[in-house]
Amino acid sequence: MKDTYVEIIKASIKLGFTSFGGPAAHIGYFREEYVEKRKWLDDKMYADIVALCQFLPGPASSQVGISIGLLRGGILGGLLSWIGFTLPSVIILMLFAAYVTTAGSFDSGWIQGLKIVAVAVVGQALLGMQKSLAPDKVRISIAVVCAILTLLIPTAIGQISIIVAAGLFGYIYYKQETVVPAPNMALTFGKKTGIISWILFFGLLILLPVVKPYFQSVYYSIFDTYYRVGSIVFGGGHVVLPMLEREAEVTPDIFLAGYGAAQAVPGPLFTIAGYLGQVTAGIPGAIIAVIAMFLPSFLLVIGTLPFWSFIRSQKGIQAALKGVNAAVVGILLAALYDPVFTSAVTSTFDFIIVLISFMLLVVYKWAPFKVVLISALLGAAVQLI
Repeated sequence: MKDTYVEIIKASIKLGFTSFGGPAAHIGYFREEYVEKRKWLDDKMYADIVALCQFLPGPASSQVGISIGLLRGGILGGLLSWIGFTLPSVIILMLFAAYVTTAGSFDSGWIQGLKIVAVAVVGQALLGMQKSLAPDKVRISIAVVCAILTLLIPTAIGQISIIVAAGLFGYIYYKQETVVPAPNMALTFGKKTGIISWILFFGLLILLPVVKPYFQSVYYSIFDTYYRVGSIVFGGGHVVLPMLEREAEVTPDIFLAGYGAAQAVPGPLFTIAGYLGQVTAGIPGAIIAVIAMFLPSFLLVIGTLPFWSFIRSQKGIQAALKGVNAAVVGILLAALYDPVFTSAVTSTFDFIIVLISFMLLVVYKWAPFKVVLISALLGAAVQLI
């Protein structure tokens, strides 16, 4: 078994250093490494794992990696798979956060460039998500209504309520559609462990805010905030943007600089938690934020895998998910305007950089980290004019 763990950590670290391009690209890298090269599972099982992770809230690509680790080496295998894939980008973003807090100024042109590129990146993500999650008139309408409501009710409770309402609409509208059952998965743990995991997930989600008044600690506050965000964000890394921007106790300048920098590093976008935690409370804050952000993913994956073949065959759940996914598109649309556009674009030159970055991403299909570097250079150049 020791050789299996070594194999898992080697494969996941390789992916952690080389997986640029966001969740969709990560899924491709994972397939190449785990299905084609190492043959740990076949395409059918891999597709089913991807479907599961799209169904759950949280970072889909990280959850795919965790799931494959769980199948290969049990719970410790899942933990090692997550560490390898996540650690490289966490360290890079913590170092960037240390620089930002030391510099103490956002007058630097290249940092402004990092803020501006977030507009193009979120715009590109919105286009891609609309095609897959809101491809028809009904779901586009759901997305637009949810965007309007998100702008009118800019609170975490408002966002959760919008997602729930969209899920109820999806359940009513799509519940007659056919669902294909999923195959069973060979696991080293069973339904009892899954149930315990679900109890822990909901227990923490409910109790952390209740107990918070009795713990006047910045570290407790960080854990509560990032656990909650990691628990209820559907649609992947970009959709974490509006909720984190409201929940994290940092200025819009600091937030968007980190968000732009997160596009330039490999691995999951949720590792922005390391940057924000570092800015808020140093290295301990970063560690706590990252653990809290990804802990719901672990609990949800462990809790769901033993039951997935049954859950996926339920028409009502898949119908509700269609509404939830459309709502996710709307929430991201609202975030594209506020805080991303309103905080980053303050001049004609800023908007010109947005247009150039968007063209490079969408038309010329440049890798995001290259576009981030170009935007930072253009931001620095504009400051010299």
